[in-house]
Amino acid sequence: MGMRQEMVEAEASGAGEGTVLCVTGDPLLLDECGRVAAVAGIALRAAPTLGEAMQGADDGVPLLLGADVGDGLPRNRPDTVLVGREHDRGRLWERAADLGVEHVAELPEASGWLVEFLGRRLSQANDGLVVGVIGGCGGAGASTTAVLLAVAASARGDSVLLVDGDRLGGGLELCLSEDRPSGLAWPDLAAASGRIHPPQLEAALPRAYGVPYVSWPASPGSATSVGPEAIGRVLEAGRSAFGSVVIDVGRGKEGIEDFGWASDRLLLVVPGRLRAAVAAAQLLHEIPPVPTGLVVRGRLGEGVDAERLAEAVGCPLAAHLPELRAIGMAAEEGRLPELARHRALRRAATSILEGLVPWPPRSSSSPGLPAPRHARVEGTR
Repeated sequence: MGMRQEMVEAEASGAGEGTVLCVTGDPLLLDECGRVAAVAGIALRAAPTLGEAMQGADDGVPLLLGADVGDGLPRNRPDTVLVGREHDRGRLWERAADLGVEHVAELPEASGWLVEFLGRRLSQANDGLVVGVIGGCGGAGASTTAVLLAVAASARGDSVLLVDGDRLGGGLELCLSEDRPSGLAWPDLAAASGRIHPPQLEAALPRAYGVPYVSWPASPGSATSVGPEAIGRVLEAGRSAFGSVVIDVGRGKEGIEDFGWASDRLLLVVPGRLRAAVAAAQLLHEIPPVPTGLVVRGRLGEGVDAERLAEAVGCPLAAHLPELRAIGMAAEEGRLPELARHRALRRAATSILEGLVPWPPRSSSSPGLPAPRHARVEGTR
């Protein structure tokens, strides 16, 4: 029995927990999408045109849009993934930028990621927003920004989880408290097997200034490596238990692969210098193609403003965090969350939080900067 026939039968029997729409005239691509749907345990409704697929369909149903489809699509439609095969790579990125589609998957390489994406979108659990914070250059202050953002979100009543995604960063908990409260850390969670119950995760984590967090222990011993499966289980539970998850991703390949690719939004943090913007623009081509905003920290260089830096990097300006002399000492003494009460920082954090949803997707290249040497494929490692 062919894959397309299997898909028709799955849809007719109502198998699976939900339905995903697939629009493509490419039979091989349709086969790949059918395999993904079968593994995810959901029904696939296929059509050669967008009009046929959307007829009678709920706007919230996930949509797999083939790179071969020329139909117009409402910009920024949620839960849309642009799909294609290897030879479609160039067209995928161009179409994603034109249509405002956040997610791109090249099949079959990104099949595993797409299965996870569809399963998460079709689950009935609360689906919190995951925000990754990455330093655009060395010493940019990504950890500080992640902490301030999470504390500010909690102070305004948001449900938020702070995650240390930089295994070799020395332990984010050092910035949060002089004495580590009791609770689970990454080595404890790495030993867990099976699905993590979201309420149990929330109850078992340490807290600083009311913010629950997951950190690597701040100890001189070797930082325990945590596998991607364990990380995925923690983040899945975090999405369900909290309205948002803020991750200090780090700049290393390991952090970007394990945590950057799990993020729905990214924040690039840079000091107010043009050279830092150039470094961030280079890093932009190494991180996932999700909506990304720039956070400019500290004093601006002569003749430089935050908007110009964002233009040079190639992503929208999320906020300018002002210079505070006390930040370095507060981080060393475990008092960093106290600074989130500062009016200017609170105002900047609020601007970031309120701007997370409407950010447009990034284009495949930044104006005035070199095009990427290669395209990253969502879901691959």
